[in-house]
Parts: sequence; structure tokens; C-alpha cells
Amino acid sequence: MPAVRILESVTPALFAETVRPLNTPALLKGAIRDWPAVGLGLQSDEALVDYLKRNDIGEQAGVYLGAPEIRGHFFYGKDTLSQNYKHGPTPIPMALDRILQERANVNPWSVYVQSAIIRKHMPGFAAENRLDLLPDSVEPRIWIGNAAVTRAHYDLNDNIACVVAGRRRFHLFPQDQLPNLYPGPFDRTIGGVPVSMVDAENPDLTRYPRFAEAQKTMLTVELEPGDALYIPYGWWHQVHSLSTFNVLVNYWWDDAPKAPAGGYEALFHAVLALRDLPARQQVLWQTLFDYYVFTGGADPLAHLPPGDKGSLGLLTPDLTRQIRAFLRKGLDAGN
Repeated sequence: MPAVRILESVTPALFAETVRPLNTPALLKGAIRDWPAVGLGLQSDEALVDYLKRNDIGEQAGVYLGAPEIRGHFFYGKDTLSQNYKHGPTPIPMALDRILQERANVNPWSVYVQSAIIRKHMPGFAAENRLDLLPDSVEPRIWIGNAAVTRAHYDLNDNIACVVAGRRRFHLFPQDQLPNLYPGPFDRTIGGVPVSMVDAENPDLTRYPRFAEAQKTMLTVELEPGDALYIPYGWWHQVHSLSTFNVLVNYWWDDAPKAPAGGYEALFHAVLALRDLPARQQVLWQTLFDYYVFTGGADPLAHLPPGDKGSLGLLTPDLTRQIRAFLRKGLDAGN
């Protein structure tokens, strides 16, 4: 199997100029080993919990709770219309106490504080535990729980995941493996984005045979406290929290220029317009998209004078308004 690159002593310049351009995951060994929170977690779970409680300012966070029989595997229930867990707003200190309490159980309840914005919940923690690889404007989020599994999914951001306490295992797949990962529903997701219907560690290849191709590309890496993992935009990742007490801080960011329209809106518009055309007609539209949209940064109309590029030329504010009006007219007309 291919291996995740392991890098130590990564500076902001090295990260920006060498790591990111490769567009592949990288283990940043010991990237946050000097954080006070990491040191306290290495002392004991209780020491870190006390620190988190001292910094908590009382805002409720989203918490997932799963019965012992799910064994930390937060997923759909009997079908994709149901879930095998409950979730709702809960004080973080209450969730921390419950996680510590469940350590004594062979089959514990699964407790998971998901994606709490640290500035909102623990501003003191944010001030004392900083990742210098990214600008201060990138918001850190905290994830706290016991042993859990999050099925493979992708983010529309770059991501650095920093392990504060416990151990985590990641299985990673390139963006082009989507067909082999059998994505679940867009409209009923587990955490906001489609998740793979396949458990990467226990795949049912009879039901999901194409996953065998995804396995050939899968990268697997384990992180210890103080380690961080860079996950590029759109890479699929299944995450296993391996310890009875786990804390992770992650940073999502997208420094690409903001597009004047959303990618998912374009996808669903294409579903309406193109998906059900005969295959012989789809060939043309796939060619048009590859030529005019998925250009890799090249100008497909470089052979024309600027004044002749029209609606497919440089996106000025005026042209953006014209295209929006054209789209509204077409949608309103049912075309």
C-alpha cells in the first residue's frame, strides 16, 4: 500500500511551498507537541478534562450519543431514513463527565462533542494552544469523545487535524475514488456531507465490489498526541478514535478566491439539465464541461480576442449578473 509522507519540524513556509502543492496527505509529526493541552493529556485524562472545564464559558455544543450496541460506529440505522444515535445541544462539561464515567464500562455509551468552535466555547484554550502553520484567521474546532468511527467522507476545505489526546487512525482516499466508495444520500447525511456506505476496515465486497479498487489507493496512518495530519481539499477520510478519551482540534480553511456561485448548486442544475439525456448526447456535454469548466487553470478561449469570449470569458461583476439572470430565466421557465 502507498504510505503517507511523514514530516517533522514543518515551518509555515515549508508547509505552504512544499507540502500543500503536492495535494496529498502528510503526517506532521509532533506539530503540536508543545501545546499545554497535549502535555496535560499525557499526564492523565482527568488533568486535561479539568483544563477544558476551566476554559469552558458555558455555551452548549452539539453532542452525539449512541447506545452501547453501536460500538462507537455513528451511522445510519436500519436504512438511510434513520440514524443509530441521538444528538442535541449539551454543556461540554456534562459531556466530559459522561466520557470519563463510560471508561469503566466494557461496552460504553458513545459520546461525541462534534466540531465545537473553540473561540465560542473555550477562548482561553485558543489563546494558549495555537497552530503556527496557518493564519490566525483560520478558526480551530474541537472534537471530544470516546472510541468512535466516522465513515469516509470529504470536506470542501483543506484540513489540518491535530491530535491532543488519545490515538486516531485515518484511512484516506483520493478525490477520484468517489465511484468506488459508494456515497450515501446527499439529503440525509451523518455530519453534513455524503458518507461512504462502505466500512473501510470491514468492507462487504459482495455488496460493494468496486471498493476493491479504492483499497488499492487507500492510505492508512495512525496519530499520537502531538501529531497533526494534513488532509487536502476533497480527500475522503474514514476516522477511528481509538482511545477511551480522545480530543482533536482541526482547522478547515479555503484560501481559493470565492466563487460567485456554489458548486453544489451547479451540480444539481446539471442533474436537472443533463443527467437523464441519452448517453450519445451526454458525450457532447461531458466534452463541453471538460473543455470550458475543468480547465486546470488554462484559458480554453486563449485563441480568441478578449472581446469575443462573451459569456465564457473573464468573470467580471457585469458578466456574473448576466449569467445569474440567464440562469434564473431558464429555471423559472422550466428549461
